[in-house]
Amino acid sequence: MPERGRAAVLVADRKFEIREFPTPEVDPEGILVSVTGGGVCGSDLHIWRGEIKMHNFILGHELVGRVHSLGKNVSTDYLQKPLKEGDRVVFSYWTPCHRCYHCIRGQYTDCLNNFQGFKSIEDYPYCHGGFADYYYLQPGTFVFKVESEELSDEVLTSVNCAAGTVMEGIERSNIEGGDAIVFQGAGGLGMYGITYARERGAGVIIAIDGQQPRLDLALQCGADYTININEIPDPEDRVAKVKELVGGGRSGADTVVEVVGYPGVVPEGLEMLRPGGKYVEIGCIWPNAMATIDMEKVLHGIRHIVPVSFYRPQLIPAAIEMLERTKDIYPLTNLMSHTFSLEDINKAFELSEWSGTDRKTAVTRAIIKP
Repeated sequence: MPERGRAAVLVADRKFEIREFPTPEVDPEGILVSVTGGGVCGSDLHIWRGEIKMHNFILGHELVGRVHSLGKNVSTDYLQKPLKEGDRVVFSYWTPCHRCYHCIRGQYTDCLNNFQGFKSIEDYPYCHGGFADYYYLQPGTFVFKVESEELSDEVLTSVNCAAGTVMEGIERSNIEGGDAIVFQGAGGLGMYGITYARERGAGVIIAIDGQQPRLDLALQCGADYTININEIPDPEDRVAKVKELVGGGRSGADTVVEVVGYPGVVPEGLEMLRPGGKYVEIGCIWPNAMATIDMEKVLHGIRHIVPVSFYRPQLIPAAIEMLERTKDIYPLTNLMSHTFSLEDINKAFELSEWSGTDRKTAVTRAIIKP
């Protein structure tokens, strides 16, 4: 085992430094993964900007890699498939305690003691974030072996966050065949959601975004219609457009999914719903993400708000199965539009900044490959 590995440490807002750390010994129930790809998630951007204050941490949780070393008591993955060094794996980016009230009821997403790797670089075993050569899986992490080599790192990287989370949201919204669903945001979350909703039998799918390349890709991933906010800048006009497009005698969409991470779109999204519709909130994950909502409209409109921040672990293999089955139908490989080395991580984040002005070369999703 190498004695040291590299990691990108966030030392200040918008600034990473590459440092080396000792490679840790593996707990009898733990796993050390050699990272082969780490996606730049929207939550990473929130932290990088300083909207969530976290310095001297290693970011990165959308990951794929290969087993570098196994704890002596680990011989299988979560589905009891044999596991050995060199096997390709994806895994939950959070680890439940398996002991609290919620865990013993199987409600792992509600664990009171969830471990998400947000620990200082001074804390052993150091490898708490994925923008690094190695990532340490705590005992109890849900890990899944990837037996197919047909899916690239670029496709698999977002399975354990973007894909799993938006799939959880769609599952909780209980969409039915023929339903009309709107996605506020056509980044990684939106694109996986569009594909999953199409596979679930959605009738009308509408994607809303401000970057035309993303909207073009959304159509290829299963959307029926797109709305460019630069072409329809007024929120009331966008609401009217959605109600026009859903058709079928509806007065609005059955489900609206917020995956843009901007609280200002929440009131608009609620207005797009039909009475009894569901608003799935995924994107606004940082503190003080305030939105002003007219609760009378929620009450009398019987609009349901469904918050989602984690996913059930069984959705990871479900996502992999969907990707394998539809790899020749949807161009999800194109989600990872840019690849960067670990040394170029500062450039990767600068180009991934969704508030930037360069719309022609906008990054749909970036992957860091150590």
